[in-house]
Amino acid sequence: MPAPADLGVASHYLTDLFAVLKGSAMRLVRQPFEPRRSEAARRMSRQILLLVAIGGVSILALLFEVDVAEIQLVPLRGTPGLWPVRILTDFGRDAYVLWGLAVLLIAVVIMAPWWRGAGRSRLLAFATRLQFLLFAVLTPLLAAEVIKWIAGRGRPLVGGKADAFNFVPFAGTEAYASFPSAHAVTSFALAFAVSALWPRTRVMMAVYAVIIACSRLVLLAHHPSDVVAGALIGVVGAMFVRYWFAARGLCFAIDGRGGIVPLASDGKSA
Repeated sequence: MPAPADLGVASHYLTDLFAVLKGSAMRLVRQPFEPRRSEAARRMSRQILLLVAIGGVSILALLFEVDVAEIQLVPLRGTPGLWPVRILTDFGRDAYVLWGLAVLLIAVVIMAPWWRGAGRSRLLAFATRLQFLLFAVLTPLLAAEVIKWIAGRGRPLVGGKADAFNFVPFAGTEAYASFPSAHAVTSFALAFAVSALWPRTRVMMAVYAVIIACSRLVLLAHHPSDVVAGALIGVVGAMFVRYWFAARGLCFAIDGRGGIVPLASDGKSA
């Protein structure tokens, strides 16, 4: 039978843990209070419109001119020499990335009640950054899944030949879930989110996203236009999540020009 002291410690821990969870949830859904959020929203809207315009033109050009030709340039998916690419591409698999972030976030939250003072503040600040990364990837992925179901685009060589216009809307099958690429959504959303928090990682994360996107083409899992669409959705979705956090003073601040800048662990602009 547990001693009364042990029960008291456990009760205190659970109370602290509940307070951490409640406080975290309340911060995410509270009313935005940043005074310059309107400027940030207008700036973000202009950026997104430009991205959508460039991305839309690129997707159409690839669809009509490149998709079929690219399929004929790469080896068949089952080629033995492609095993390193098959391993590499899993670093952009949505389930692996989301579960990795979720497990890390849970571990940090579980540890938080045991910490006190500045150490606890830094731990909770890191947990908030993990929340941002998780939602920055999850949000565009959910949108992409809806688009996949609506578009119903066949993957390369589904149907026995290269056909860029093999669409069966609302098919709901894996064979007809090519547009957009979920790996591209995941890798570009994660790359944008990580570099938004830690700007010095921009080049490294951009290289990561491009490598994952290219792996999907090499493995004949997607057409080039699928990958570009996935990259566009991933970045735009992560931008919306970044604005949501910035408007509530979480992870980011809004400067005088409406730019969104990362906060350091002490709550000051980095």
